[in-house]
Amino acid sequence: MITLEQLSFSNSFGRLPEAFHGRLQPTPLDGAHLASFNAAAAALIDLDPGEAGRAKFVDCLNGRHPLPGADPIAMLYAGHQFGHYVEQLGDGRAIILGEVLNRRGERWELQLKGAGPTPYSRRGDGRAVLRSTIREYLCSEAMHGLGIPTTRALCMLGSAEEVYREQIETGALLLRMAPSHVRFGSFEVFFYRGEHERLRELADYVIEHHYPDLWQREDRYPAFYREVVARTARLVAQWQQVGFAHGVLNTDNMSILGLTLDYGPFGFLDDYQPGFICNHSDHHGRYAFDRQPDIGLWNVSCLAQALLPLLDPEPEAAVELARAGFDLYQEEFRSAYDQGMAAKLGLPEAQPGDDALAQGWLDLLASSRADYSNSFRALGEFAADPGHTALRHDLVDRAAFDAWARDYRQRLARDGMAGDERRARMMGINPRYILRNYLAEQAIRTAQAGDYREIDRLLALLQRPFDEQPEMAAYAAPPPDWGRRLEVSCSS
Repeated sequence: MITLEQLSFSNSFGRLPEAFHGRLQPTPLDGAHLASFNAAAAALIDLDPGEAGRAKFVDCLNGRHPLPGADPIAMLYAGHQFGHYVEQLGDGRAIILGEVLNRRGERWELQLKGAGPTPYSRRGDGRAVLRSTIREYLCSEAMHGLGIPTTRALCMLGSAEEVYREQIETGALLLRMAPSHVRFGSFEVFFYRGEHERLRELADYVIEHHYPDLWQREDRYPAFYREVVARTARLVAQWQQVGFAHGVLNTDNMSILGLTLDYGPFGFLDDYQPGFICNHSDHHGRYAFDRQPDIGLWNVSCLAQALLPLLDPEPEAAVELARAGFDLYQEEFRSAYDQGMAAKLGLPEAQPGDDALAQGWLDLLASSRADYSNSFRALGEFAADPGHTALRHDLVDRAAFDAWARDYRQRLARDGMAGDERRARMMGINPRYILRNYLAEQAIRTAQAGDYREIDRLLALLQRPFDEQPEMAAYAAPPPDWGRRLEVSCSS
């Protein structure tokens, strides 16, 4: 294990020309202090967790004592926001310190979120507030615990600095980690500017560093596009399976590596509502839960357009390659979703007709407004003991449930899997604990009063979401009435 000063920085993205980024130093927060530290993320960069106890730790991350080898930059990108192209966005409140290479040769970019104004802040203050920082810190680790590709979070700092959003709040700082923070919008900005050589330069950088198996291929750009499409489709399928709504699926929030990126007004389903809208700023439901697969495809089409100059010199051939990517997205999504839902139902392999069985179960949950996560968890008990009846009483249309359960029993019988084995498999894929909005809100409220212990409690809980953890059973409960009325916006 190493100290902060011993981190081995590489900074490959910073070696790209100035057209891709702006250099600057973080602006320290007033009264910064450590709010929470994630030892699991520290292990990814071989950082000694004891470093969090050093007085200098906060000053190094807050910009008062620059880390040796760091080369702070803010990335340039553009993007489609709510379907409309915005020609220049960029890291308005995020600063990449550089890449750290761990002992295994893996690259992790360290990014400070809320570190002050950048060349892309668009007259903003470049700060993040405590509530949004807590939400991202917890949710990125919750997603990792669920096995979903995501950015990670090393730590978060609180502060005494006042930041104005809809009201006066306190500023905070998140240290976010990912192999790369390049996004779809990073390519769009150069396509729409007509800077196709920059487009090629960026594609070459991403392929060389993050898709090295494609580097020697003559068709490396089409192959790169197909790989991003497939990763994106599989990611969205995982969101749908676990009941996660991102809230702001703009192209500037889509990772080129297929990671869950930029946690804003996200929400996990409590009651199963297919049209759930987690972002109260999304007045037309563009990013509703059940529209995420289509939005993923729409975003892939935006990336395809940005990559057209690289896909093929002949415009018609490039368009055909792009369209083939759309077909690939739909195939990859359907395959990943069907197999994932079959697993959630305790079925080892998806077979013809299983999609109808899964949809029938979802229809039952929707008509009863049943809790999504808890109902799947309870189904594991039913699958192990088909005579189990407690689940039936949670559903409104019991006759419909009886008919569905008959078909389900017959499907289970065809596999011949022992009930205990099936239950164990289902408990390993259907989480007991998710980051419900009301749980995050409770952590936010206590933190705003100066008590950060609930953040650490939730962090530990969500890193083991499939374990029963009897002492934490209350955290699996559906939200109380006040927790059902929470509204979350893009404001941060």
